[in-house]
Amino acid sequence: MMKTTRTNEANTTDWHESAFDIIRGLAAYTGSSLVEGLAEVVARYPDADLGTAFNHKQVGCKIWARDSLFESLGGNFNHIVVLGGWYGVLPAMFFDDNRFNIGMIESVDIDPEVAKVAETLNAGAGERFRAVAQDMYGLDYKTSRPDLVINTSCEHIADLPAWLSLLPRGTQVLLQSNDYFSEPTHINCVPTLEAFKEQTALRHIAFAGALAMKKYTRFMVIGTV
Repeated sequence: MMKTTRTNEANTTDWHESAFDIIRGLAAYTGSSLVEGLAEVVARYPDADLGTAFNHKQVGCKIWARDSLFESLGGNFNHIVVLGGWYGVLPAMFFDDNRFNIGMIESVDIDPEVAKVAETLNAGAGERFRAVAQDMYGLDYKTSRPDLVINTSCEHIADLPAWLSLLPRGTQVLLQSNDYFSEPTHINCVPTLEAFKEQTALRHIAFAGALAMKKYTRFMVIGTV
């Protein structure tokens, strides 16, 4: 039997061009502002580490955070600050969810290079999104008075209580940490959910839970400082 071959056009096309066309098609099909923004990021920033930002573990943890927030505190927020916001994936997920009514989300990251990616991903939110290149310790929380502060990387903070003391009393927070002690960049992991709750010392806890992952367990508390 003679084997026939057919040239696959995708093999001769730049990967990012193909990905852009595919994701743009998915955006048209789903009507998702997040998918539409992702298509633009793929087209404009081919070197962005989207494989990490959108891997199933990252997305799963953010879905968990988003759903738990809605179930515990509702969906109406005037001003949310997301610390360590990187490419702005979590804000994009909030804006893509019609359960939420949010006036403004600021995505704060110490790396100025990620702001342009975050702004592209969240372009559909218009003036309701802002990427800020700043150290979280340098923010003036008392002046800006966000009604929710999100920090999903507490394992990277050497002194979590000291940072929490910068927030005005009564500020609502969503905090995540983990027990992934073997990761060198994790300088402040916790062994259990109870240990994380003790470390945060929130005045009121609306939600506390653990999410088992392949190599570690992620812990989350939502409440008020």
